Amino acid sequence: MKAVDKLSENILDKLSIDFLRSQVLKNAYGNNDTVIAAMDPRVLIVWYLFFGLVPWFVSDLPFLLGCFVLVTATTILAHVAGLVLFLFGLGVFSQTGYLLVVTWLFGGDASAIAPLLVLTLKVATVSLASVTVFSGMDPDKLANGLMWFGCPEQLSFSISYAYRMLPILMEEFQNVLLSYRLRGNPPAHDTLWGKIRYLAYQIQIIICAFYPLMLNTAKRSRTTVEVLEIKGYRYAAANPEVKKLKLAALKVTNNDLLFLALSFVWVAAAFLLSTLL
Repeated sequence: MKAVDKLSENILDKLSIDFLRSQVLKNAYGNNDTVIAAMDPRVLIVWYLFFGLVPWFVSDLPFLLGCFVLVTATTILAHVAGLVLFLFGLGVFSQTGYLLVVTWLFGGDASAIAPLLVLTLKVATVSLASVTVFSGMDPDKLANGLMWFGCPEQLSFSISYAYRMLPILMEEFQNVLLSYRLRGNPPAHDTLWGKIRYLAYQIQIIICAFYPLMLNTAKRSRTTVEVLEIKGYRYAAANPEVKKLKLAALKVTNNDLLFLALSFVWVAAAFLLSTLL
């Protein structure tokens, strides 16, 4: 019993706001030294458009399995944060994975399992491709890549700004929770009923913290907008010389071409295998 309590305490300690914030920052800004991060964002966006759209229109199991193996390898190269991988696994299992497990446990044959496996591979492939691309590009590179493809400056900046707002949101959320805990009186959680009441108390605090969180974040956002206006953001967004200067750092290297070539060869081999089987 003591071992179980100690394990639960260790898990709760690791699932703190500081841990979640560090994982978010690592996923957004801490992968600059990986193979994927060194690539040109335009190449990654084109690569993602293929693996984010094509699997939905293909039902061949060998082809989907080949694409899944490829995006799994790229996810490993991107050094994705553990929290993101956990959420990926939880999301895939909650959408299609549990149906596959239940069908297999209750005696489903290959005719019932195969379509579920195809759907699971589609969801997993598209999800891992998204994880690879958005973990391998920092907000500035992503915004510049979208701008090069003709996206409006406001859209690319909004995406970049949303990345930067995540740590601020989590910091504000932590501050609001701490203020509620300092002023509150949580119930004792020594017994099972006490732990249930304590869990309900924590959920109530999280719900009550939503409005102050949005209010404090809106205040910070207004300050950020005012700073951007003072620095001439609207003029810079409409100036073609500024856009040209921002996109001057984009360059397709031999590593980018090698990555595309290897991906093409692997997909072609998977397609050939699916036609032969």
